[in-house]
Amino acid sequence: MTRETSSKKEKRTNTGKEIVIFRLSERGYRDLRITTHCALVARAWGARRILLSGMADPHIRETLQSINTEFGGDFEVEYENDLLKRLRTMKKEGYTLVHLTMYGESPPQVIPALRKVGRIAIVIGSEKVPGGVYQMADFNVGITRQPHSEVAALAVFLHYLQGGEEETFHFPNAKKIIIPNPKGKDIRPARDI
Repeated sequence: MTRETSSKKEKRTNTGKEIVIFRLSERGYRDLRITTHCALVARAWGARRILLSGMADPHIRETLQSINTEFGGDFEVEYENDLLKRLRTMKKEGYTLVHLTMYGESPPQVIPALRKVGRIAIVIGSEKVPGGVYQMADFNVGITRQPHSEVAALAVFLHYLQGGEEETFHFPNAKKIIIPNPKGKDIRPARDI
């Protein structure tokens, strides 16, 4: 990742889309680490925020705020009590609802249509997803046809959606920049780049 010069417009995503992630039904403390990883993936691949249903844990928000402080950006963590109501509201506000599941269409089938919309809400689950989400979704997208992790599903889908451009994203106000290095770690103060 290279830092863009101040004369260039800051690049947050290659599509300019507003992407919001919904993480459903945390299963208590068992899922907190996975939920944190979902938030980290969402941030790195260009989402604006993650909305969490279930148990509110300040540690997740603190972790993401720390990552924002060190590596830049303004990713947000929010908690939502009534997921279906919030999804209905967002659909009325013009969001296209994508539900990641094993049972839907493959990413290459839906990505061309999704590249034409400006606001996307992506739903990922940890427990059984309410049937209403399948019906409400504009796209149910199957990431493989096998059981696996919602972290993997989110990363694969966002990679498709972003067309691989996540490698070039610039995160404003970073204190640290990671420089690609084939033989080790190279993290430098952003002011030196």
